[in-house]
Amino acid sequence: MQWQGESVRKVTGGRRRPAAMKRRAEIGRAAADTHLGEPRSRVVRTYGGNHITMALRANYANVTNPKNGETKKVKIEKVEQNTANPNYVRRNLVTKGAVIRTELGSARITSRPGQNGIINAVLLE
Repeated sequence: MQWQGESVRKVTGGRRRPAAMKRRAEIGRAAADTHLGEPRSRVVRTYGGNHITMALRANYANVTNPKNGETKKVKIEKVEQNTANPNYVRRNLVTKGAVIRTELGSARITSRPGQNGIINAVLLE
């Protein structure tokens, strides 16, 4: 778990004494790290009692062609580019904004697989 809050230390190096302890709402969770492979997902309870579906592995994407608006479910071959982290390309990790190679051609991911549990993409020209 990760705490999404202020550091204990100031920029000058002095110690900042917190007025309150960590709150449940401030705690995050580890990244899903969606890989390519046989589909596997996990349902997680979130803040407010809601649920999200984390895609842990996926091998298909819903790819939309912007010219004619058609959407097809196609197989993902590999990750070509990922601006979030160059190392993700080597590890075939899928995140929002990553460029994947599919049967139709290269496509950019528009969904957040670790949050939405599904991969949606738009075909690149």
